[in-house]
Amino acid sequence: MLDATLKTQLKTYLQNLKTPVELYVSADGSAKAKELQALAEDINQLSDKVSLHQAEDKRSPSMLVTNPELKSQIRFAGLPMGHEFTSLVLALLHSGGHPIKLEDEVIEQIKSLPGEYHFETYVSLSCQNCPDVVQALNMMAAINPNITNVMIDGALFQDEVNERNIMAVPSVYLNGKPFAQGRINLTEILNKLDTGAEERKAQAISAKEAFEVLVIGGGPAGASAAIYAARKGLRTGIVADKFGGQVAETVGIENFISVKATEGPKLVANLEAHVNDYDVDIMDNQRALKLKPGELFELELESGALVRSHSVIIATGARWREMNVPGEQEYRGKGVAYCPHCDGPLFKGKRVAVIGGGNSGIEAAIDLANIVEHVTVLEFDSKLRADDVLQRKAKSMGNIEIITQAMTTEVTGDGTRVNGLNYTDRATGESHHVELAGIFVQIGLVPNAEWLKGTIDLSDRGEILVDAKGETSIPGLFAAGDVTNSPYKQIIIAMGSGATASLGAFDYLIRSSAGDEKAA
Repeated sequence: MLDATLKTQLKTYLQNLKTPVELYVSADGSAKAKELQALAEDINQLSDKVSLHQAEDKRSPSMLVTNPELKSQIRFAGLPMGHEFTSLVLALLHSGGHPIKLEDEVIEQIKSLPGEYHFETYVSLSCQNCPDVVQALNMMAAINPNITNVMIDGALFQDEVNERNIMAVPSVYLNGKPFAQGRINLTEILNKLDTGAEERKAQAISAKEAFEVLVIGGGPAGASAAIYAARKGLRTGIVADKFGGQVAETVGIENFISVKATEGPKLVANLEAHVNDYDVDIMDNQRALKLKPGELFELELESGALVRSHSVIIATGARWREMNVPGEQEYRGKGVAYCPHCDGPLFKGKRVAVIGGGNSGIEAAIDLANIVEHVTVLEFDSKLRADDVLQRKAKSMGNIEIITQAMTTEVTGDGTRVNGLNYTDRATGESHHVELAGIFVQIGLVPNAEWLKGTIDLSDRGEILVDAKGETSIPGLFAAGDVTNSPYKQIIIAMGSGATASLGAFDYLIRSSAGDEKAA
């Protein structure tokens, strides 16, 4: 199952096992079951601390990873390869006593959770966000035997996916009921289970002394700004909803200079590791609510916390633009999706649409065409805006139909899931209906700056206006990345603007300090 290189790497990892690990495989004779059996046998042969057993499970093929002493239960329903192979490796290590990289107080919080929690996490193996959720729940299961988690490959267990009407991944169920959909990290999970956790964290944040530089946002711009500030010896903090931002949802990155190719989650992990090399106070799972300029900037968070700083760098990035048509919100996650790589496998053999004819839209159509029965691309303009090479590729595929001058007017459904969309032909004014199982929206980005309206100057597109130093219309308040009026929304440009804003903030603090000393 595993090639020689993977076996060598895995054998090295398994040398970190400190206690026995047992594998229980449930195989039904299918091709995937044979692959899973072969994978389990490979693992068994690579460490004398691993033992292999056969056992029936309600989902087959599946494999249980357990610590026999703790009786932990981490299960993989399907073949945990692709993005989920790392989840399997970590499950083996954590079940075998290898230290879990969590703060002691978080581990104690997990151990102290009352009751039993049985999680089921539906994924697609091409989803780059799913492993974060699977690994967070698996860590909890490795720590507390009253917590279990099973990763379920939605493409393999289609009947179950259809029965539960799952049309987006990751989708998490707790004790048989819907718990979460989309990216959710360990802190967010604990906040939902431990209702007092968020309030305790808000109080701790409010008690912090004022920062010299406070960065709002944890994407490439925010990470770059924080590193540059910390390297200047400034007391630096980051407030971020989710570290990595939009990049975490990017699959292939081939224009990041000096790196021929990488993936969003990998780049995000490297960014976070780099930031953690410095003395930066990261306050994650916190959303900015209101910013009040003054002698000290005061940032109010949705959690109720209040953070103070002498200077601020806003790097809140952008989010997917929505169609804003009837039915879109009603069927979001029920056929309306924004990440073809994540949710595409759930529509295997079905008919879908892609809204948008730019590079993102045509790339999505090409990827989906290899999975689904048929893709309809609807472009508002009279011609596609994607690169010629992408257009040629899309037009060469037999199951992609491209419709230009198409204005989507409504998403239709049966109350539980999408069944089509309506659009108007802008050339003729005629209305049309297309029967579909899924709609993937790829029409650009919206800057996350609405919360600053009335506080600083914004462009007519809602972007923060900045000067050459990244400074906004308020002295000491800087901005960087996709949230600004930078004409090009690229990772490498966001990083550069983060560095610029940080150096601008450093210069501002020096001059402010010099002015204070002179006045004194």
